[in-house]
Amino acid sequence: MPVTRPIAITMGDPAGIGPEIIAKAFREAPAELAGCVVVGDVATLRRAAQRVAAGCVLPVAQMEALADWQAVSPNCIPVLQKCELAAPAPFGQISALAGKAAADCIVWAARATLAGECVAMVTAPIHKEALAAAGAAFARFPGHTELLQAEAAAFLGKEPSALPVRMMLANDELKTVLVSIHLSLREALDAVTFDSVLQTLRITHQAVRSPTSGRPRIAVAGLNPHAGEGGLFGREEVDVIAPAIARAREEGMDVSGPFAPDTVFMRARAKAGQAGEFDVVVAMYHDQGLIPVKYLGVEQGVNVTLGLPMVRTSPDHGTAFDLAGSGTADPSSLMAAIRMARRLAA
Repeated sequence: MPVTRPIAITMGDPAGIGPEIIAKAFREAPAELAGCVVVGDVATLRRAAQRVAAGCVLPVAQMEALADWQAVSPNCIPVLQKCELAAPAPFGQISALAGKAAADCIVWAARATLAGECVAMVTAPIHKEALAAAGAAFARFPGHTELLQAEAAAFLGKEPSALPVRMMLANDELKTVLVSIHLSLREALDAVTFDSVLQTLRITHQAVRSPTSGRPRIAVAGLNPHAGEGGLFGREEVDVIAPAIARAREEGMDVSGPFAPDTVFMRARAKAGQAGEFDVVVAMYHDQGLIPVKYLGVEQGVNVTLGLPMVRTSPDHGTAFDLAGSGTADPSSLMAAIRMARRLAA
């Protein structure tokens, strides 16, 4: 099908590897990046292009407007200047200026995508400390997910609490959806409630499709060791998680559990072309769900925000300040995120 609207790629924190993995992706796979527009800082992208050029010319074209995206020559990196930086940020340094530049690009791309001007948005990594330093408008957001939730809610004329979203981490072998996202572990334990688990199951059921039946087979991880052993190691499974699963089944969802969290991810994993026992695992908190996906390979992991009225994906890694400026960062996860965005937007 012809591409009629672009995918917006935000540059991420300009002091991190985001601009370099974007430039490297355009260098290595220009055909796959056709129809993508970078929302960022032109000078920063030109610096990144020089770092990853590897002996070839990698021109950066500054666009005057989003509508110009189809007129940009192939083999160029099309960039919309949507932030203010007097000069490219120093590599590997946390700063309020870098955080605000990243946030401004995210906000612009989100609004364009929500308005239907872009078919999807893919976000390069940001640094949460830099975002927190970027000023009161952004300091209240722990990360991309919460910022995008607020933008989408405002677009719909709702309070953010009326637009529940969830983080899904996915690769070809495993998908996990999180009940809570960027909370301390102590707060995350308190966030495991009947309502939050049931809401997560509803969002997962609506967003994830089984490759065979359409209705996803959802496994639910317990919170405690051995899923609580019937209450011996904690009662959350008995008092909270199992009742939420029962309600989800009453609503017609294919949900099983709660299962011991140290084995359920292995049961769901697809290997050697064979589907796993489940299509997706609902995990109770951030690291419980992210560790197994990242262990299988950060280079192929994709973060998808479920519950938004738009498609948003991102690489499954951070800003890697230690690699910034070296030109050696791997763009594979970014490429996987772009492919995922295309599939979800189709």
